[in-house]
Amino acid sequence: MALIDPIVVELEGRLESPGESLPVSGKVDIPGYAVGEKEFQLEDGISYDVVLTNAGDGILVSGLVRAHVIGTCDRCLDPAHFDVAGELEEYFLFHEPEDAEAYEDGFELVGENRSVDLAGPIADAVIMDTPFVVLCRPDCAGLCPVCGCNLNHEQCDCAEQAEEDWVQSDENPFAALKNLKLDE
Repeated sequence: MALIDPIVVELEGRLESPGESLPVSGKVDIPGYAVGEKEFQLEDGISYDVVLTNAGDGILVSGLVRAHVIGTCDRCLDPAHFDVAGELEEYFLFHEPEDAEAYEDGFELVGENRSVDLAGPIADAVIMDTPFVVLCRPDCAGLCPVCGCNLNHEQCDCAEQAEEDWVQSDENPFAALKNLKLDE
């Protein structure tokens, strides 16, 4: 994802006791992001609504991120609009654990100045909720592989012509059967 500026939440004087919670919401104004080679635009940035909870040995951050995204349809190359509503869950430990290898997915630490940065978890939530295959609509017909026309907007006879040509060709393994007479 395009780099999100840090979203630092200062915890000094807050969330001092286990069980205490702090709601945090806001909006990240970025124009877009990339997943692999795919580029996506954001119409109105990314909004987030999370709760930070002191869990005793760290801060649990959980909540939702939302965005309206515009990408390119993987079948027809038209613009594709979709909404992202990803769940965000991250755990920031107060101190580095004795057995760091016990955390298979790694871990984050509360900053030395008793703060957490929400930028990484927000970006991760958006990326995880971005569909692998982006379609302009569920029944997108795509492009004709022969002439390249967008089959959502116009029709061509390339498929019928290709099928007819294949049936008539000698490369068709069933071509020998076209003259077979079963009545005899």
